[in-house]
Amino acid sequence: MRVFVTGASGFIGSALVPELLRAGHHVLGLARSDASAEAIAAAGAEVHRGALDDLDSLRAGASAADGVVHLAFIHDFSDFEGAVRADLRAIEAFGAALEGSDRPLVVASGLLGVAPGRVAAERDKLDPDVAGGPRKAGARAALRLAERGVRASLVRLAPSVHGEGDHGFVPRLIDVAREKGVSGYVGDGSHRWPAVHRLDAARLFRLALEKAPAGSVLHGAAEEGVPIRTLAEMIGRHLDLPVASVPAEEAGEHFGWLGRFLGVDAPASHELTRELLGWHPTGPGLIDDLDRGHYFGAPSS
Repeated sequence: MRVFVTGASGFIGSALVPELLRAGHHVLGLARSDASAEAIAAAGAEVHRGALDDLDSLRAGASAADGVVHLAFIHDFSDFEGAVRADLRAIEAFGAALEGSDRPLVVASGLLGVAPGRVAAERDKLDPDVAGGPRKAGARAALRLAERGVRASLVRLAPSVHGEGDHGFVPRLIDVAREKGVSGYVGDGSHRWPAVHRLDAARLFRLALEKAPAGSVLHGAAEEGVPIRTLAEMIGRHLDLPVASVPAEEAGEHFGWLGRFLGVDAPASHELTRELLGWHPTGPGLIDDLDRGHYFGAPSS
């Protein structure tokens, strides 16, 4: 299969490209910069120059492929709404290129905000009244494409997709601990986040591309829920810092943009995903991964 991948040089994409190549697929990777193009080419994939806001390049890439995996997202919290609009337009462009073909489109989304306070299942619809789901508009648009002859599926990713090279939530939490001199958590720290290793996430995207039925919702969550306090305690141990609670009303001031997410309790199951695709995560858990030490080098920001 010839697969067009957005975010091919990113944290998950750089694991997905070799995963696809080992399975015998040909990969066409979207590259916005020279550095991305070099990384994609070095991985053995073909380079497709373009960007998420260049809809012509997206339609051309999708039209030239047997399937699409959409990982890229503009992580610019200074223009959050702009990033959401760009993601939605990109998915609509893929839909226009793939409509009526029964070709697969696998779209990355998130698990925060799906079912706050209880274990989210793949059957759960995203609550429109809950903040914290930055890709929910795109998620809905992707699933609607299943009615237009596209084998569209959605992979809801854990907020912590971890592994060496991670630049997401956990590295930022480590940086905040360094800056504040304390490893903090919100309230009593019982809020739970699911987690998945990047190599397991990459394998899930490949399986979804190959065999997920149209309209499938899948969960990229190898661990159902890691308490934020447990995460903070591991960070405190490695940085030799005290561990302390931060009141919910002070979370924004203490953690910055991360504060809006840390207070969300978002455990999630992957039972149906495992049954549907035969996905069996084998990577280390989040706490074990942190204990290996590679997260505690130079600050990520």
